[in-house]
Amino acid sequence: MFQPRDTKDERLWSNIAIRMLVNTISHPLEYAKVLIQIGYEPIAPKNTRTLFGKPALALPNIFQYVRYIKSVDGFTGCYRGLVPKLCAYTVSTVTNEKISESFLFTDVFPDMRRNKDEDVDDLPDEQRIAVYKREFIKDVICKIVSIIVSHPLDVITLRTMAQFIGGETKYNGVIHSLVEIYRENGLMGYYSGLAPRLIANIATLALVSSSTYAINKYIVHDRESRGYTSAVMTFLATTVTYPFLVVYHCMAVNNCGLAAGCSPQMPLYSSWIDCWQHLSLNNQLKRGSSLLWRYYTGPQVVINGRVVKLDKANFYSHN
Repeated sequence: MFQPRDTKDERLWSNIAIRMLVNTISHPLEYAKVLIQIGYEPIAPKNTRTLFGKPALALPNIFQYVRYIKSVDGFTGCYRGLVPKLCAYTVSTVTNEKISESFLFTDVFPDMRRNKDEDVDDLPDEQRIAVYKREFIKDVICKIVSIIVSHPLDVITLRTMAQFIGGETKYNGVIHSLVEIYRENGLMGYYSGLAPRLIANIATLALVSSSTYAINKYIVHDRESRGYTSAVMTFLATTVTYPFLVVYHCMAVNNCGLAAGCSPQMPLYSSWIDCWQHLSLNNQLKRGSSLLWRYYTGPQVVINGRVVKLDKANFYSHN
């Protein structure tokens, strides 16, 4: 059914406003997670035991991490990077929506238009596959364009957050930060970490689309239950592609003139593949994925700017 332009725009901006509110509330947790992902550990691990009774070295959980940030920067400091983050989300969402409704999917590729009243599960197999294919292509195009447009703002967000580690103020304000990125890294600095971010998002879309089709066709036959398949598979797919986001966050701050992006906090990487190999070698590709139970995995950790190698056996016996 056709909806007036005003109604669509109102719904779009209403959704953006709600999401921005959620992002604002959850920002301290996301902020702490980013610092964990780029390898910052301000608090030394402590002796503990896992759920299975094995001795382990426990790193601070996400809430302890937020409390530490608050103790250093105060309450407002927990919202470092919020403004460029909200700007990036708004630009990305609006771009995605406008591309989705553009002439590309109505005039150039009219076969990609989908009747909103059309129930995919009622279609023959051949048509159902065609629907999944065209929706996947459409989602990929929209996602790529929205990421490319908003990526510079995401880089600003990550670098603004990373300043906590060294106490810098280089990246302050969106316009000033855009100028600073150009000074440090040139035009390519605006797209630091773009490749692993694109791979993560496209791979997630591919996994969700293919698995949702297969599960709804061969496993889940209840019409109401099928509505949850995509959400569940999105969660699982993002878990699989999570290492790419860790690499993306590291590359966004690497060699950017901040303490967070240079030795000893982080090596200078020649490429995102170099970063991936280094993190993989040190078993760090999943850091930040667990927010409540975090354990030291070795072989070393950077604690307050110092590279520390812990002997687990001696640590267990002497602490």
